[in-house]
Amino acid sequence: MNYIDLKSIILEKIKKNGGWVNTHAHLDRAFSLSRNNFNYINATLQEKWRLYDFLKRESTVNDIYDRMAYALEKMIDQGVQAVGTYIDVDEVIKDKSIKAAIKLKENFQKTIKIKYMNQTHNGVINKESYKWFKIGAEFVDIVGGLPGADKNQIEKHIEIVLQTAKDLKKMVHIHVDQNNSDKEKETELLAKKTLGAKMEKKVVAIHSISLTAHKKDYRQKIYKLMKKAGINVIACPTAWIDCRRNENLSPTHNSMTPVDEMIPEGIVVALGTDNIIDIYKPFTDGDMWTELRFLLESCHYYEIDELVKIATVNGLKILGMK
Repeated sequence: MNYIDLKSIILEKIKKNGGWVNTHAHLDRAFSLSRNNFNYINATLQEKWRLYDFLKRESTVNDIYDRMAYALEKMIDQGVQAVGTYIDVDEVIKDKSIKAAIKLKENFQKTIKIKYMNQTHNGVINKESYKWFKIGAEFVDIVGGLPGADKNQIEKHIEIVLQTAKDLKKMVHIHVDQNNSDKEKETELLAKKTLGAKMEKKVVAIHSISLTAHKKDYRQKIYKLMKKAGINVIACPTAWIDCRRNENLSPTHNSMTPVDEMIPEGIVVALGTDNIIDIYKPFTDGDMWTELRFLLESCHYYEIDELVKIATVNGLKILGMK
């Protein structure tokens, strides 16, 4: 038979570019799904933020390290050259993930590049949460944010995260627009706050799923605003393809970062796995080809060279490595 093997072509180009780059993961909770917590998998995203506290309390530094090391070994086996991973640092888990992360970087620094971000499940506004947010922000390479964790105070959450990163002279990776709903406009808010804080080209939006639920004229307006603010984007395809249906009327779309529209607008997009075999994503195994395949199929995006960039050099840029 005479046919074009596109997968082999893409994989070879990725290899020539140094290998995959996984820009967004949560390795400290990877492979934590068990018979004891399996019944949590059907909870909502926001419910899981609280339910996950059980694992934070029970885990030792060695438990966290073992999960992270096992996940990292799986990445290395795939030919991943660099990983950006969130770690939990808050009043529940305290500094256990920090200690595990230090050990991990010491043991793997010669085989794979690692960048850390701090997870903010408990928000950044109340006194104790802010204390641990600052501890985490000072430790990590890139300051993390999760505006939805401070419900009804999303604007203040973003302002605190941006100002903290600016003071520390660090980049920001922040989860936005995760509910696949036209009621959400977090990407727009993030872009405006980035401009206001004069943090252009220092901020990365993670997911931005809800953009697809808005009408085209709004989407195009936001892409231009993102470009002006220098905001780049991380897409985690299998993490969001299962987004729950709702009854809101909106343009026909799927729950995927609109990569096919962003790239022509000059927005840099990179690839991540997000959660791996835990209560959030019990079947996601961290396979980078699966992530890229979901992305290209769901967005009907077949530009080979751009897909290779998404999987490699764009990720290095978004992790501040290029």
